[in-house]
Amino acid sequence: MNQRKVRVRFAPSPTGALHIGGVRTALYNYLFAKQHGGDMILRIEDTDSQRFVPGAEEYIIESLTWLGLKFDEGVGFGGNYGPYRQSERREIYKQYVDQLLNDGKAYIAFDTPEELDKKRQEISNFQYDASTRMQMRNSLTLSIEEVQSLIQSGNQYVVRMQIAPNEDIIVNDLIRGEVVINSSVLDDKVLYKSADQLPTYHLANIVDDHLMEVSHVIRGEEWLPSAPLHVLLYRGLGWEDSMPAFAHLPLLLKPEGNGKLSKRDGDRLGFPVFPLEWKDPKTNEISSGYRESGYFPDAVVNFLALLGWNPGDDQEIMDMDDLIRKFDLNHCSRSGAKFDYEKGKWFNHQYILKKDNKEVAAQFIPILNAKGVKADVAYVEKVVGMMKERVSFVKELWDQTSFFFIAPDSYDEKTAKKRWKEDSAMQLGELVEVLRTRAPFDSEGTEVEVKAWIEQKGYHLGNIMNATRLALVGEGKGPHIFDITEALGKEESIKRIQRAIEVLK
Repeated sequence: MNQRKVRVRFAPSPTGALHIGGVRTALYNYLFAKQHGGDMILRIEDTDSQRFVPGAEEYIIESLTWLGLKFDEGVGFGGNYGPYRQSERREIYKQYVDQLLNDGKAYIAFDTPEELDKKRQEISNFQYDASTRMQMRNSLTLSIEEVQSLIQSGNQYVVRMQIAPNEDIIVNDLIRGEVVINSSVLDDKVLYKSADQLPTYHLANIVDDHLMEVSHVIRGEEWLPSAPLHVLLYRGLGWEDSMPAFAHLPLLLKPEGNGKLSKRDGDRLGFPVFPLEWKDPKTNEISSGYRESGYFPDAVVNFLALLGWNPGDDQEIMDMDDLIRKFDLNHCSRSGAKFDYEKGKWFNHQYILKKDNKEVAAQFIPILNAKGVKADVAYVEKVVGMMKERVSFVKELWDQTSFFFIAPDSYDEKTAKKRWKEDSAMQLGELVEVLRTRAPFDSEGTEVEVKAWIEQKGYHLGNIMNATRLALVGEGKGPHIFDITEALGKEESIKRIQRAIEVLK
């Protein structure tokens, strides 16, 4: 493995919301860098001016900050290798475009879109390469004078990489091993466009990785086909000795069927594919986000880390420190990882259980306030402690706990029909007197005393308990009955039972 300092980069394009697959790529880069005491760079690849979306860059930074991925340098963070937006580096790229042209590694092409379309119609599976380039309008087929005249006349052009045919290009990948691709399957990729005086992804990527001293490029599997071109560019620019190590991560796959996970899958099955809610500035369409859907950031990180990587043991719940310590590219899968969104909910449930009641209550109190409920913080924490094991999201606590805060004003008809017996009103009237003299009004002691009374009277335990639950809750749900009475307190418990007697008898 490379002995120089580990430096990785996450380099998204500001073309919209950050897909959850991109988040996983950022996470793996972060884990790798931190494990090796290295640096992580945030670079914004905005050379495609046609696809730039306002607000996307800010969204990307906010998303990664919410997830706890801290950058050492880059856009918004500073550093000694800037600027970190590619659109601000055009003069830097131009000198390397000129170097490739002067060294005969690249050439200028003037073909118009119409001319290229015509050639595609003439030649099936047309590819601009060694077999076709001499039929086209470029600096290899035109004289120097013609080329200069076309440029001076304002004709738009592109610079293409000149790829020699039938050469086996070896890419050593840290996940996939040795990948061999023959150069004949590659076309002469466009490296630079005069229309906006900006390089394409391929050249900008290589120049930036070299100048920013990136040691490892960890990116999605979809970039693997471009790896041979990048190897050729490193050679063409004389940088082969400083070429980073490559690692191409497995795709995130649809939960059902085949293919890459898409936003449509999330819309269809009801789960987010973006870290934060995103409003498309063109269509005003709003897409759900993990944050707004109620996921904890550390639960999302834990869930994503295990999509395509495993720690080599059975441990599933891991915080960021655990993940940094255990992360190993050798344990990354070569095949795609099914996106099990139900497992994501399971992780969120596990993190609710892990979290301090005070932290969960702090998130629940605004929900209570929105329902018009003002409750003592200590009481909310007590309720959360009893009920959090029943939910996967904090927002689900209201449906499970509303009776702790608002007395029932009606009683579930089906439950009442099944659980309220002929003698329930009389028996609960007696129970009120037992409760009235009980002190302290604790769960354990009250349960012992009430059960002793039931046994002494020869009443049916289940009938009494079911009728009491209906009186306290309004339906047949909730935790242990005496945990409810302790939480509500003596006065409120008696008041609810008396009201149920009046309404249901």
